[in-house]
Amino acid sequence: MVLWTTRYIDAAVAQLRAEGHEIRDEDVARLSPLKHKNLNVLGRYSFTATQPAGGTLRPLRDPDAAELDDEDGAED
Repeated sequence: MVLWTTRYIDAAVAQLRAEGHEIRDEDVARLSPLKHKNLNVLGRYSFTATQPAGGTLRPLRDPDAAELDDEDGAED
């Protein structure tokens, strides 16, 4: 799960850079996949994929989409 989350963080940073956003390397160095609610370091995981991944990432979510969750409403 940590690797999966890390790959998506990398994809998000790459997309932001491609869109022209300034992303500083020192900020990227502080990113951690361990602060996301999809990680449960004390429990078990159950995976049910509706379709094999085929080695590709799913599309990133649109941050302006209404269905985007807000990490339990917590502000950092």
